Amino acid sequence: MSSIGLILILVLYVSILFYIAHWAEKRSNSKWTTNPYIYSFSLAVYCTAWTYYGSIGVAAHSGLSYLTIYLGPIIIIPTWIIILKRIIRISRVNKISSIADFISLRYGNSRFLGAVVTLLCVFGILPYIALQLKSISDTFNIVTNTQSSSNIFSDTTTYVCIALALFASYYGTKYVDASENRRGIVTAVAIESILKLIFFIIIGVYVTYFVFDGFSDISTKAALLDHYDTKNSIGGLTEGINWFFLCVLSMFAIFLLPRQFHTAIVENNKETHIRTAIWLFPLYLFLFNIFVYPIAWGGNILFEGKGLNADTYSLLIPQFFNNNVLTVLVFLGGFSAAISMIIVSSISLSTMLSNNLLIPYGFVGSLENSSQKKNNKRIITSRKIAIFSLIILAYFIYRYFILEYSLFSIGLVSFVVIAQLAPAFFGALFWKRGSKKGAVTGIILGFIICFYTLLLPYAIGISSSSSTFLQEGLWGIELLKPFQLFGLDYLEPIQHAFFWSMLVNTMSYLAVSVSFSGNYRERNYAEMFVDIDKYITNHENAFVWKGIAYISDIQKVLRRFLGEERTTRALNIFNLKYNIDKDITTADARFIKFAENLLTGHIGTASAKILISSVIKEDEISLPEVLRILEESKENIIINKKLTDTSNELKKLSDQLKSANLELIEKDLQKDDFLDTVSHELRTPITAIRAATEILHDDHDEIPDELRKQFLKSIISESDRLNRLIDKILDLEKFKTGKHKIYLSKNDISKTINSTIDSVRQLIKNKNISVVFNEPPQEVKAFYDEERIIQVIHNLLSNAIKFCAVIDGKINIAVIEKDNHLEVHIQNNGKGIKAEEFEPIFDKFYQSKNQNVKKPIGSGLGLAICRQIIEHHKGTIWVESTEGEGATFIFTLPYYNTTENQ
Repeated sequence: MSSIGLILILVLYVSILFYIAHWAEKRSNSKWTTNPYIYSFSLAVYCTAWTYYGSIGVAAHSGLSYLTIYLGPIIIIPTWIIILKRIIRISRVNKISSIADFISLRYGNSRFLGAVVTLLCVFGILPYIALQLKSISDTFNIVTNTQSSSNIFSDTTTYVCIALALFASYYGTKYVDASENRRGIVTAVAIESILKLIFFIIIGVYVTYFVFDGFSDISTKAALLDHYDTKNSIGGLTEGINWFFLCVLSMFAIFLLPRQFHTAIVENNKETHIRTAIWLFPLYLFLFNIFVYPIAWGGNILFEGKGLNADTYSLLIPQFFNNNVLTVLVFLGGFSAAISMIIVSSISLSTMLSNNLLIPYGFVGSLENSSQKKNNKRIITSRKIAIFSLIILAYFIYRYFILEYSLFSIGLVSFVVIAQLAPAFFGALFWKRGSKKGAVTGIILGFIICFYTLLLPYAIGISSSSSTFLQEGLWGIELLKPFQLFGLDYLEPIQHAFFWSMLVNTMSYLAVSVSFSGNYRERNYAEMFVDIDKYITNHENAFVWKGIAYISDIQKVLRRFLGEERTTRALNIFNLKYNIDKDITTADARFIKFAENLLTGHIGTASAKILISSVIKEDEISLPEVLRILEESKENIIINKKLTDTSNELKKLSDQLKSANLELIEKDLQKDDFLDTVSHELRTPITAIRAATEILHDDHDEIPDELRKQFLKSIISESDRLNRLIDKILDLEKFKTGKHKIYLSKNDISKTINSTIDSVRQLIKNKNISVVFNEPPQEVKAFYDEERIIQVIHNLLSNAIKFCAVIDGKINIAVIEKDNHLEVHIQNNGKGIKAEEFEPIFDKFYQSKNQNVKKPIGSGLGLAICRQIIEHHKGTIWVESTEGEGATFIFTLPYYNTTENQ
């Protein structure tokens, strides 16, 4: 493919990325840019050009050892739910924007330690950025069939560098506060991660199933090549130890690489996103590695003996078969892998350079008296210059230092350098005794060992046979050979350097920290880091400070960076949070910490401390006093938690009491309605009896016999009615107190239903209602007290008659057999019952308002008695209804004798 054609494709591709970043930045709160999947895919910035191309080269030359770089993260990622969450919480409450800020803050807000961490990261990451540029240059030349140019102006990589520097400096420095989320960059990186995985899977499928006939075909043909079996096994104990150290190295890298810290910590906007990341990111790594083996060994089969660079097999194979479209897609995938790493790394490094080197050691003094606009402009400009400088410097390293090394080897060198932060970093999270002196000593001595055993040999030339330093050791002392230090000769160069540097680093960190205790500020932050879960809600309370400070002085400093409006808003929030009177003039420890946090995102932890310290007078505090204050703070937090829990419990009890009170009021109203109805029901027959009796008494001689019989019949009828009402009340009370007995026998439910229908047949006829009983073809028997079940069916039939449609009323009765019980359904075609009445309709004081008459009819006891009877039979009763379409009452009866099964 022509160079111009590929350049045009790259311009279009980069333009699309610009658009995606611009779109996401404008929709920073959209679900499309803040969801857990975007966060998880952005973590795949771990998979750089080294992963995309270098893993294939390692697999082709060394077999399975490429897996170690992915096994480490996959093994450690499940711990993210604890470790990463802790780091995120610490960073969020302290407005941390880089790993340098994180480590320096933990060790007493040390300016020097922040600078050391920054320099180490720059030293370790610049060659890594150069590696990405090397991959872009090499692969561009392969796709276009051109040679590298010694003239930088005719080298395409030069212009790629400039474009990336523009992109990173524009979108990476939009916010003065470096702890702010950059949704544009993150979304663009996530999209690139998806694309590079898709393109890699496409080339993998192509090689495996189109060039060859599946995995088995590649394996069979590759087995004929030299050293196939040796390369594709872990080997013996020596190889196993080498594997182990590479796995540990990659475990550290997933936490410590500046780009990983930035995407995983700084750009995290919800802790819950970790839950998605802990399964999606390992899945991503797994998918990325499925086709590394077939591409690597497919290339070995196709290009055996040709001496081609195995790193580029994924490009050479489709090019070999003249598949230009696939070649370009693979190139774009590798380009995505490279530029996403360059952009994120340059942004994170520029933040570290400005906040931990340039500002605290350079122009922090000039920021004290400038306006907000000038300060912000200087900070942003310094970061833009840093981004440009880093990328251009990486370009020159690529041009003049690393052209002869493979992608994999350069990447591992960077890993070892960054790993020197591990003891200080993990010690910050879990060990309160760790001190600044220990951290600085460990990092410096570890880097010296790393430089001696790895960086210096690589600078000389790892394969140089003429170097006496490599062959004989320093001053000819064999024990000082850089690759066999103190006679350790079974580790590979990377693993060897990692082992010795980590040993010296860790032992120095531990020994110095134990021997020389840190100052009160270090111990203060140690407590706040290690016990972050205790201080997460009120972390300002845990900050120990004594001295004299005035709010007005601190406000002036804040205004120079935050502006008048934001400063006022922040102070109002602080006053509300801690219930502080706005007229108070002196600042306490909480306000000092709050002010430092506000500045940290702009200028870093060290510079924030310097600026705040310039307007306050701090008194020295002894270590025992710090511990005492922290202990009091812990006690206050515990007391506050107990008070909060007690308050929540009281609120819960209050809600329950309120609910019970409303229920009692409702019951009381129902009871009033019940008493009113019962009074009416009692008064009606009593009045009728009294009237008839008075007539018979007063006019007995003048009343004809026929009329006298009618009056006596009315007296008997009303007496029976009165008796039934009293029986209902007594029945309900007996059921409630458990005094009522039921007498079970085996009965045919169809006969019981028919018997009940006959008792109300005249009433049904009078109301012109049709009753349909879908009688089962055979006998259906169950154990029940027939008298009581007749009472239930009678009550349900009476209700059905009462609530049936006035015109064309219809009642359907059915018996349904189940496995261990039967169901009786009694349905009417009336108005139906509201869903909210399904439960209360069975309460003893409840009367449905949805009747065919305005005033509820009946005592409201019938259904309550039905429920008691059915429940005493170990059955259930309920109602089903759609308002306006009638109601169906259903009850169940067991087939077995419930008195025998109790």
